Amino acid sequence: MTPLPFLLILASYLVGAVPFGVLLSRSSGIDIRTRGSGNIGATNVTRLLGKKLGMLTLLADVAKGYLPMFVAARLLPDSSEKMTIIALCGGATVLGHMFPVYLGFKGGKGVATGLGVFLFLAPKAVLLCLLVFGAAVGLSGFVSLGSLLGSLAVIPGLWLLHEPVWKIVLASFVVLLIWFKHSQNITRLLRGKEKSWKDKA
Repeated sequence: MTPLPFLLILASYLVGAVPFGVLLSRSSGIDIRTRGSGNIGATNVTRLLGKKLGMLTLLADVAKGYLPMFVAARLLPDSSEKMTIIALCGGATVLGHMFPVYLGFKGGKGVATGLGVFLFLAPKAVLLCLLVFGAAVGLSGFVSLGSLLGSLAVIPGLWLLHEPVWKIVLASFVVLLIWFKHSQNITRLLRGKEKSWKDKA
């Protein structure tokens, strides 16, 4: 095997590890890691710094999930291993966001980056995820609950669309990571102490 697959997987991790929430919020003088929820993702940025920076963070985090796989698909030659390598690039990107080397391996929860991964792999399944996310947040007021249920919806979505098994395996891996990173949110939801998106920072 040529070095290209390994370089693409490593590059995917390094791109995923770029903390756009931290970088975009620097101009405000606020370290989002020490304010609000402490998360580096779009929800905390929005609460602390407003919708504009929150939306920019969201778009950047989605893009860093999508682009490494897009590049890998273009650079890799057709082979029996191509899809496996692309899947590994997607997984590496999500791992990079959650455990970024630039921030001492303390990163975000991976929802937006995972969204970018599956926008590339199965956009129709993502539509189901967004519908579930919107319904959950709208009915409950909790972004975390929407993220949990929306991410979980990708698995039955892929199955209903008759997507290949490797996509379902990748989705299961990403969803497990997302739920792991939301463990504190799950505890607060069960205790009735989770913050609504309507709450002020």
